[in-house]
Amino acid sequence: MKPHFHLVPRNAEFPYLCRQHTLPNLGTVWHYHPEIELHYIIRGEGMRFVGDNISSFDAGELLLLGENLPHMWRCSPKYFLGNPNITAEAIVVQFLPDFMGKDFMMKREVTAVHSLFERAKHGYVVYGDTKQKLVALMQKSVSAEGLDRLVLIMNMIHILANSSELTQIATGWTTRHVNHEESARINEVYHYILARYREDISLQEIASVAHLSVTSFCRYFKMMTKKTFKDFLIEVRISHAKRMLIESRQHTTEAICFECGFSNRSNFFRHFKRFVGCTPVAYKRRYTFNA
Repeated sequence: MKPHFHLVPRNAEFPYLCRQHTLPNLGTVWHYHPEIELHYIIRGEGMRFVGDNISSFDAGELLLLGENLPHMWRCSPKYFLGNPNITAEAIVVQFLPDFMGKDFMMKREVTAVHSLFERAKHGYVVYGDTKQKLVALMQKSVSAEGLDRLVLIMNMIHILANSSELTQIATGWTTRHVNHEESARINEVYHYILARYREDISLQEIASVAHLSVTSFCRYFKMMTKKTFKDFLIEVRISHAKRMLIESRQHTTEAICFECGFSNRSNFFRHFKRFVGCTPVAYKRRYTFNA
């Protein structure tokens, strides 16, 4: 899926920004930008797309996203109903890789930072003590100014560069520049899938959404997402199933199977084990025991 280039609305005088925002939802456009990003979810839940990875997200999640790594948070349906009492909130810190100057980044002392920025191109979930320290610094950075804000960002980078409490998200991604027409096309396909993933979406149907023949669409979709359309649809369904297994204690596994678009229980179990590595029952039991 080709992402949309996003121009980060920062002051041109500063190659970084720190902000906290409250919105009805966290947006619907899959995008990328040259800035490295720390993104902390204060309120909100749904599905997130990072590179070639599709997973659920919840309040309290902290991600590190490298330069030009495509990403998007798609909140649950309740965030799109216009209820002013249901909002999403996040703290975002963004900075260019050379925000301290190209000469500074060439110094031997920042070798670990170079390594961090390169690894960040896959995206990371930050956890443990590292997460707690970073969230505290991010909260301070929102109201800080001038040198104080710059020092806080440098401290965040220093902590990340020396931490092992990071879990890789995407397997890899190569960003291609796209025009407006291509961006609009793939986002339309994406929204169609998310709105109808419970249904039996045929290749003819989804190809018509992209205004392509079936053959052209299959080639196009595989090139953009590194997945077949079928696997992409199954992964979306599995991600929803994982959330329901955790949150909907009253629903049976069979009910969740049909609610997420699978036609029978055996297919659900087979695909779930292929993508998650265990059965739905084992996944639910693991979460219950760890709660």
